[in-house]
Amino acid sequence: MTVSEGLRISIPSCEKGIGSIIRTPDSADLIDGVQVHSYDLWPDDRGYFLEVMRMRQGLARDFPPESTQVSAALSYAGTIKAFHYHQQQTDLWAPAAGMFQVALVDLRAGSPTFGRRNTLYAGTLKPWQILIPPGVGHGYKVIGEAPGMLVYVTNRLYNPQDEGRIPYNDPGIHYDWELQHK
Repeated sequence: MTVSEGLRISIPSCEKGIGSIIRTPDSADLIDGVQVHSYDLWPDDRGYFLEVMRMRQGLARDFPPESTQVSAALSYAGTIKAFHYHQQQTDLWAPAAGMFQVALVDLRAGSPTFGRRNTLYAGTLKPWQILIPPGVGHGYKVIGEAPGMLVYVTNRLYNPQDEGRIPYNDPGIHYDWELQHK
């Protein structure tokens, strides 16, 4: 167990699987503190435009302008990047291109949803923003044949001491990254 500023992180003991599939932003199965909001994507004959965030509005309304950081990661099809968590940082993910299988797990000992896993399919076909609070483990797999571009906004500048990492195949989380709908 890791403790920092009152946040106790613990690896749960889960059965193999992907947890609850989140199909709507208001799902009762969402991990406590995780928020999902759809965003508009405006396609035309040149491609598409999307608005990732506006300061002081939407899911990022409480992000302080002086420490908010916007980053992007391009991952090739089939890539798995998981799991990591933050002690203090909140992430706001906006998959901008491609499709992602987003995996979340509540690592906060004492949380009402400790050990709960969520799977969200988000990206071009389902343009969702996903707010991930401190203590919630997160990762993704790029699904389909195209690369995925994840734009993410954080409420703090990057600090490697704030980040914890857990292998994608951790036996406690026991997340099943295999194709589910065979």
